[in-house]
Amino acid sequence: MRQKSETLRKNRALFCIPLLALAVTTMVELFNHKAFTDGPGAFLEFIKNAPLALLVNVLIVLLTLAPAFFLRRRVFWCALVSAVWLMGGGANGFILLNRMTPFTAADLTVLNTGLDTLPNYLSSGYLVLLAAAVAVLAAGLALLLWKGPKNSVSGKRRLLSGLAALAVSGGALAGGWALAFQTNQLSTVFSNLAFAYEDYGFSYCFLQTWLNKGIRRPDAYSAQAVRDIRETVEERAAAAPSAAQTDVNVIYVQLESFIDPAEIRGLELSEDPVPNWTALTENYSSGRLTVPVVGAGTANTECEILTGMSIRSFGPGEYPYKTCLMDRAVETVAYDLKENGYAAHAIHNHQAAFYGRNRVYPNMGFDDFTSLEYMPKVETTPKNWAKDEVLTSQILKALDATEDQPDLVFTVSVQGHGKYPAERVLEDPVITVVSCPDEEYRYAMEYYVNQIHEMDEFIGQLTEALSRRKEKSVLVLYGDHLPSLGLKGADMASGNLYRTRYVIWDNFGLQKEDEDLTSYQLSAVVLGRLGITTGVMNGFHQFCREDAEYRLDLRMLQYDVLYGQDYLYNGETPYEPTEMVMGAVPITIRSLSHNGQVWYVSGENFTPYCKVTVDGDRLKTVYMSPTLLQVLEDPGTESAEDLSISVVDKHKEILSDTE
Repeated sequence: MRQKSETLRKNRALFCIPLLALAVTTMVELFNHKAFTDGPGAFLEFIKNAPLALLVNVLIVLLTLAPAFFLRRRVFWCALVSAVWLMGGGANGFILLNRMTPFTAADLTVLNTGLDTLPNYLSSGYLVLLAAAVAVLAAGLALLLWKGPKNSVSGKRRLLSGLAALAVSGGALAGGWALAFQTNQLSTVFSNLAFAYEDYGFSYCFLQTWLNKGIRRPDAYSAQAVRDIRETVEERAAAAPSAAQTDVNVIYVQLESFIDPAEIRGLELSEDPVPNWTALTENYSSGRLTVPVVGAGTANTECEILTGMSIRSFGPGEYPYKTCLMDRAVETVAYDLKENGYAAHAIHNHQAAFYGRNRVYPNMGFDDFTSLEYMPKVETTPKNWAKDEVLTSQILKALDATEDQPDLVFTVSVQGHGKYPAERVLEDPVITVVSCPDEEYRYAMEYYVNQIHEMDEFIGQLTEALSRRKEKSVLVLYGDHLPSLGLKGADMASGNLYRTRYVIWDNFGLQKEDEDLTSYQLSAVVLGRLGITTGVMNGFHQFCREDAEYRLDLRMLQYDVLYGQDYLYNGETPYEPTEMVMGAVPITIRSLSHNGQVWYVSGENFTPYCKVTVDGDRLKTVYMSPTLLQVLEDPGTESAEDLSISVVDKHKEILSDTE
């Protein structure tokens, strides 16, 4: 009788654990396809179009549950693993409601920062409920571990059943995986991370972002192959005209989600929302720009522009800013120009820690970085993104900071950022939508075109300001990716969701030369127009674009400098991280005064993120203006020399201190 009962329990586990894997996967995919907010349509389409992909996701979850067969605390293990998957799926669903990219393994490396931002998305009541739910879950798991049912099967039999369960589930996963790839229901090529999660499922995609990183070693990789590429570049560079113009300021503005709405078929507007852009493309060098992402992934377009590397060579969904470039300096347009006497400035009207730029930019050669925390109080959009008009003054300030040097100013805008509202939020829009390819997105499109209309006004202000300067300047403007507005390839004049546009403006008469480019080629073209051939990667794009092995050689160069033996530089990279400072101009204190119980600190370049400190202790500080701070407590000193200023970001991280 006892043996029959044990057999029954064993058979129950064989039946229940696969069912549990199916139930967990279903719930995770409901989160992944936003079924609880947008309805089950996308989830049902996933089941219909990719049943084998769904099966693979179930089998991945089943494989993580299979160790339960080894354990006496079988129920506890199943509960623990299920809770982890459901928390991951829930986190993914929440993130998709608030940003355009899903939850990846890379997000776990910035978990503390992510938790710090929760108050920006959830009310205090929801935070309390969330904390209570986590506490209840932890208590329940602890109780289950302590008092939960135990498996009475002997250790030897548990070992055999566990090995059998792992073998069966692993074999099923391998077979399903292979069949899904054969039928194109799975892929390792993630052109857009959000779309990949929708098409292939959360469990599979999350696993890919964890395991599949970096660049695979090319079959032809060797010291001689890399040196042959370098010698070819050097020979062709030596034969090219050498009249380099190194007295020209080079300014980039990466425009968030910016496209010319005329590129969208079926969209009719009350007027041209981007007249300045239209005029520039008619009179200066321009063309289509193929970027690596759509709807999101700003940092990857930025990475291609700066480094000349192709993101498609990396793992699916990988952000090199969060992996290899966090701790390794590589050739960039900044290093190439610094070799020609340039100062290198970075500007972004958003938080410094976004995509880890404050940690990555030193590895890319920048001398200083002016983020939102180092700007005066800025006007924001209805979706709380900083407007781009502030960038004109910041770019001019960077140019003025180094009067004895030409400047590289790399600027990343943010105003056009999604998510775009599905309801009307603009009471009296300047631009109205007459007709739209998808009426569901009418108000989202109206909001978007009015934001890029203001971005276009910023472009006009910037070009006018640069025209008035006596210095020669080149201004490179481009969209980082298409907006997330439900667009399809057929909706675009280019027929492709991965094409934006660029324009190269100048104030000294460069000849107009239109051509279509990829984002990793753009900087080499800009420097080539100035006759600057410094840098192997820069020269490679300038002189080897027409070679038959161009893309294979590019992949080899990327592998060598990031993961290989540095054959390109004879075993030792010439690039070292810079001692980057925050802010192009220093924050200074002039005086300390008080009026009754209120103290005031006067100085220069104060921002809303400034905190007055005395001996390392931060005082309650109120931003009044770029030259005045109010201190709400006695600093314990009357000497301005005893004070310093800490710039603290929204995550409470100190970005820098004045001395």
